[in-house]
Amino acid sequence: MFGLPVEELFILALSLIVAGAIAGLLAGLFGIGGGAIFVPVLFQFFEVLHVPDSARVHVAIGTSLAIIAPTSLRSYLSHRKRGAVDQELLGHFFVSVPLGVVLGAIVASYTSGQGLIAIFAAIAFVVAIKMLFGKESWRISDNLPGSTGRSITGIVIGFFSTLMGIGGGIMTNTFMTLYNRPIHQAIATSSGVGVLISIPGAIGFIWAGWGNTDLPIFSVGFVNFLVIGLMVPVTILFAPLGVRLAHKLPKTILSKAFGIFLLLVSVRFVLALSGIQ
Repeated sequence: MFGLPVEELFILALSLIVAGAIAGLLAGLFGIGGGAIFVPVLFQFFEVLHVPDSARVHVAIGTSLAIIAPTSLRSYLSHRKRGAVDQELLGHFFVSVPLGVVLGAIVASYTSGQGLIAIFAAIAFVVAIKMLFGKESWRISDNLPGSTGRSITGIVIGFFSTLMGIGGGIMTNTFMTLYNRPIHQAIATSSGVGVLISIPGAIGFIWAGWGNTDLPIFSVGFVNFLVIGLMVPVTILFAPLGVRLAHKLPKTILSKAFGIFLLLVSVRFVLALSGIQ
């Protein structure tokens, strides 16, 4: 089907399933959608399938957003059962985050693959430094900003998360902890933000890639449904396990682990960027 030996296709499919399991675990553990794992793995996957450079990163990001939708929803429902989600903040984000997503999808359609990877690596690195070396005194305020501030923040989170192909957990966690919210609540709320980002984000990338002639088989716009079928069931299965771990680990360990995770992701994307160049 793809012009590759059966053994190689099997290894590729197995790698996607393993990545889906890891991403599902991380989704529940850190409140992220798993895009930080999905995008580099999918980029490599589509490279092996000889997808042209002009579409490879965009398909990886668009497909990542589509996979994040059910994963984030499963994580959000699990966290909500424990009463850990800030539903009031999610209410403020209900319009602003999708608005940022729409703007991000439009910009992504005109941005090169190198540019998208550079954006991800830079933001992930900055947040990682904050999580690893930040102190309790590193706060903007003891309370979240008012309605206008929350709406602006929602637009920014939706915009950059779409460009990065992630569920917004990275930036939502940082935003909430800088305003003195507990890391466990930030992680739980981030899973809900992932739902607000992933659904319109996936639709936006389908629109952005509509009619592109460089797409791999089983793609609709910049979203590949073959990959979705392989990865979604596994991510949904492993997300609740991550949620249970998140509520058992102490705040300090959780923050440091999240920082190390982001730092590794940043390095991975820098290496991917070097590979493109």
